[in-house]
Amino acid sequence: MIVARFTCEILGPIPVGEISVSARLARPGRSVEWLEAIASSDGREVARATAWRVRRTEGAPAISHLPAPEGLPAGSDSMARSGWVGGYLSAVEWRPARGGFDVPGPATVWARMRYPLVPDEEPSPLERVLTIADSGNGASWELDIKRWQFINPELTVHLHREAVGEWVCLDAQTSVSVGGAGLATSVLSDLDGPVGVGAQSLLIAPRRTVG
Repeated sequence: MIVARFTCEILGPIPVGEISVSARLARPGRSVEWLEAIASSDGREVARATAWRVRRTEGAPAISHLPAPEGLPAGSDSMARSGWVGGYLSAVEWRPARGGFDVPGPATVWARMRYPLVPDEEPSPLERVLTIADSGNGASWELDIKRWQFINPELTVHLHREAVGEWVCLDAQTSVSVGGAGLATSVLSDLDGPVGVGAQSLLIAPRRTVG
């Protein structure tokens, strides 16, 4: 089986601490399966994920018409100078090819995990893609993060093949309109080309001032 679509609903603040995860095969099948997983903290659900998984076949390939990514830039991680630092961001190596976390607008950013999700366990292709896919709204921000919040309560990723290698490219853009909602979309690629697309619904709101 291969995961063709993944959705994560973020139901509330996820604590930095112990959480429990339960997973089940909600709809078994020989060709298509539906999976569910729930993350909880102190008996409270904080995230819920679902995925469609389809059977591997010998189907004929077709050329992807998604835009090919810009090449992987040489050099070192440039995240430190952007001011976006923290646990997750520091745990990933970032190499912007166009735009990036330090300038507004669409961005093309290559990234790879510095550490596995589970110690001594090699991350799967799906884990590598999903780890980076949730950064589409941060990489392609359109509003000053010091004045505005653009929080995604969910992430949906559609995949047409598994990624190969450590590097994942995030080619992202964000649309914001009056009314409090936004949308961040991205094309996800590896060094061989596109592997799928991602989307995040956004809550757009001014930050509260203190004083």
